[in-house]
Amino acid sequence: MEHRPLFPQTEYDQRLDNLRRLMAERDLDACLISSPENIFYLTGLSHMGFFAYHLLIVPRDGKMTLICRAMEWVTVERMVISPGRANFFGFSDSDDTVNFTCDSLKQVGLGSARLAAEKSSLFLPPRITEGIVANLPQVQLDDCSRLVDSLRQVKSAQELDYTRQAARVSDAMMQAARETAASGVSEQEVAAEVHRAMLLAGGTYPGFSPFIRATPTLGEEHRTWSDHVLQPGEALFVELAGCVHHYHAPMGRLLYIGEAPFGTEMMVETCLEAFDAVVQTIRPGVTAGQIYQAWQDVVDAAGLSHYRRHHCGYMTGIGFPPSWVGGPMVVGLRQDSDLELRAGMVFHLMSWLMEASEDDYFVSDTAVVTEDGCEVLTAVSQNLYIV
Repeated sequence: MEHRPLFPQTEYDQRLDNLRRLMAERDLDACLISSPENIFYLTGLSHMGFFAYHLLIVPRDGKMTLICRAMEWVTVERMVISPGRANFFGFSDSDDTVNFTCDSLKQVGLGSARLAAEKSSLFLPPRITEGIVANLPQVQLDDCSRLVDSLRQVKSAQELDYTRQAARVSDAMMQAARETAASGVSEQEVAAEVHRAMLLAGGTYPGFSPFIRATPTLGEEHRTWSDHVLQPGEALFVELAGCVHHYHAPMGRLLYIGEAPFGTEMMVETCLEAFDAVVQTIRPGVTAGQIYQAWQDVVDAAGLSHYRRHHCGYMTGIGFPPSWVGGPMVVGLRQDSDLELRAGMVFHLMSWLMEASEDDYFVSDTAVVTEDGCEVLTAVSQNLYIV
């Protein structure tokens, strides 16, 4: 079967040119890229083989070189070699990956060079960087963590199209959760229908599994479904992301089973007003800290000034398991952040008032920064929903 590239070659060329411009500014001879998101961004390699060691060598000039298991040959040939984006050095499972990497660097003329590796990557074993330093004493090994990430922050038109497609998948998934949840239904049953809707809507596997949990595990932020059967008066937390070609559009809602506690309506009003304040504040040139403050101001005015969140959203886009945040660090809309927003950035906006008082509410949606403001992409109603 012929492989269809997700982007035109001109876009891949531009991404590489942009990285090499940053490399030249830092006088680097090559970057060693190990995060799946960044390898995908530069080469188009899309598979589940990233559980094993991968390394993309990006020299300042000439063709890139991808190192990974030799058994991935067919995938790499179709997605990376045939389009001419990189050479391939495949190691066997009996090879020592440190020696293989050092030999590969020497083979491409980088045995004595100024290199930089993504040292914060979850996918770069320390023994690789330690081995390079020990075995190639003429190599200087710096850190290029977040160098490619910075280029990924502003999405191209095609990337935004995939994100919009993912948002439609998210809507279908959330609607399935709303239609399935009821007293006597298990979290597992809700999860099953959410996954069914995801696949039928054209979604691919996301970086995170959908988070589906009811009142007994509500506060366990990264725990998901169990065999718990929903009971009247419980809340059901649903946070998920449609995913198309590894581009994510997260959204979240808090549902109530049978009835909502007295006073929930007031918390819903505050939550949605704070979310709207964020949307109205977002535009190019505004900082992440200013956006968080717009959210906090509404919360404070509602008499909840004791309540603080670590952020009111975070950047999203390309994501491989184990997350949809795009790497090991969350780029959040934090109170102390001076990140300046630019058109084309995509954020998972969150208005989270959980355990702020006796009542809980939560909504989140994916939004893109436009030339003059903000466009919310996910569309399921944010209003109080009782099933």
